Amino acid sequence: MKMNTQTIARMSLLTAVALVLGYFERFIPLTATMPGIKLGLGNTVLLYAIYMMSNRHAFGLMVLKVVLSGLLFAGLGGAMYSFAGGLLSLVVMLLLKRVQGISILGISVAGAVFHNVGQLAMAATVVQTRSLVLYFPVLLVAGVVTGIMTGLVAKYVLKGLHVNATAMRTRDAS
Repeated sequence: MKMNTQTIARMSLLTAVALVLGYFERFIPLTATMPGIKLGLGNTVLLYAIYMMSNRHAFGLMVLKVVLSGLLFAGLGGAMYSFAGGLLSLVVMLLLKRVQGISILGISVAGAVFHNVGQLAMAATVVQTRSLVLYFPVLLVAGVVTGIMTGLVAKYVLKGLHVNATAMRTRDAS
């Protein structure tokens, strides 16, 4: 993947933002009540990449986010689960983006749900038990709720960026 300086800078900034959001969400006490459930704030950055960059760049960002957050916060095991969820989630979101009529909110919810499916499948493979599937209803509800929240954040971030870009173009033209 050949990238110019501007793309490298943008990817670096997006990776840093995703890591910072992932770090801070560790302090939100969801995991005490429901193990394995996080808001997925870093996924707002991935949604931005899906809409504003190429599929390859979105994939690269997901890999950077998973590897670096795994090294910094979760260890190899956490990175393995995160990669399984992240890859499945990204593929589903990229496919759904091609379907007309599905909003960023719908794509975010699907991404959150399939992220949980990917992690659950990895856990069932590692632990060698299918009884983990009993936790799926909890993960499904959590995925819908967190997907709505991250989708709303991404929607308003993209809307704000569009308004700012339009204002800058208008200002520069005068």
